[in-house]
Amino acid sequence: MEFDKLSNKVIGCAIEVHRTLGPGLLKSTYEQCLAHELKLNNIDFKLQHPLPVAYKDARLDCGYRVDVLIEDELIIELKSVEEIKGIHEAQLLTYMKLEKE
Repeated sequence: MEFDKLSNKVIGCAIEVHRTLGPGLLKSTYEQCLAHELKLNNIDFKLQHPLPVAYKDARLDCGYRVDVLIEDELIIELKSVEEIKGIHEAQLLTYMKLEKE
């Protein structure tokens, strides 16, 4: 599926979950409901996908996990916070860098 089309479908799924549940629940709740919504829309995904760290020609499992990996090309990092902060953006950028290596 074309990346823009895929990302639009995933955003639609996330909006549907938020519209149905509203704010204030645990991240794990949104994750499971998003997984259900993705299934309903026939979108392939992996929850809590391991993300190894490349270090000196080795790939090490340091415990990092991508919340949702969509069709092996789109990373979803879920947050259940009042405000997105700089550290959240930095985390996602680091995950994207690790995924490319």
